[in-house]
Amino acid sequence: MKTQLAAQKPTSGTRFLKHSRLYFWGLLFLIPEIVIFCVFLWKPIIMGIYYSLHDINFIRGNTFVGLQNYRDIIQDEAFFTAIGNTLWFVFLGLVMGYWVPAVAATAISELRKFKATARLVVYLPNIVPAVALYGMWRWLYEPIGPLNDFLTIFQLPPVEWLTDKSVAMFSIVLMNTWHYFGSTALIYLAAVMNIPKDLYEAAEMDGAGIWQRIKYITLPSIRHIFLLMLIMQLIANSQAYEPQLAMTGGGPNEATTTYMLMVVDGAFKQFAFGKASAMGVLLFVSLTLLSILLYALQRKGGDES
Repeated sequence: MKTQLAAQKPTSGTRFLKHSRLYFWGLLFLIPEIVIFCVFLWKPIIMGIYYSLHDINFIRGNTFVGLQNYRDIIQDEAFFTAIGNTLWFVFLGLVMGYWVPAVAATAISELRKFKATARLVVYLPNIVPAVALYGMWRWLYEPIGPLNDFLTIFQLPPVEWLTDKSVAMFSIVLMNTWHYFGSTALIYLAAVMNIPKDLYEAAEMDGAGIWQRIKYITLPSIRHIFLLMLIMQLIANSQAYEPQLAMTGGGPNEATTTYMLMVVDGAFKQFAFGKASAMGVLLFVSLTLLSILLYALQRKGGDES
């Protein structure tokens, strides 16, 4: 009897073969994704760290310089100007654009009719191609463009939207908010739609109005999405350079030269690939720490709830 039980008991080798057959196709389909992930993400990161420690010269060859690229960056006044501009861009993005998707999603969720149409209208700006987007907003910001024409109706002086140092970054943030708020609003809306309807029905039976429902049901239920969107917006805005490059080229007088725009200019205009890679490494470390902070805050919030 014991011999029969021993024969029937699966061995470690048998269990391994069973699990191998079970996960074989899944692992097989994952291999292309893993290869793409390593080649197009981790390889550039590793090469960027390598280049940041070298003087890159395609004629004479690369020369190891250690931390010299990092020293040169810190001694460059433009480096701190770019950091200041980036922080200003991030701050304006939070003040002007962070709350817009949440307001749009909440308003759509409270509609009794035409919710699908409202979702489509909100998302439409996000599908505008970049070339058309920048061309349209440059036309809107023209000295004799529609925005200044609108100001003249109220007898207000025209604004130099892209050539005034104090207004240029504001103009770019306004454009960015209009373009991207729709996709974020859909994320908020998906979170709102997952809130149990019973809560709203019970609140209505108790005589709660729209503001009470939003304050005591909607906002507390999606607070984790607020934190996620905050960190994602911080990361995205800290990496932004396309709007500045397309709208102002970093001007006027470097007023819109962000950190990533300085990296791109250093690499592809000045061909200082070593310094540009060093700046990229510093940004990578900063965003990694920010991502760790996101994970810690999400985990803490999950434990509390």
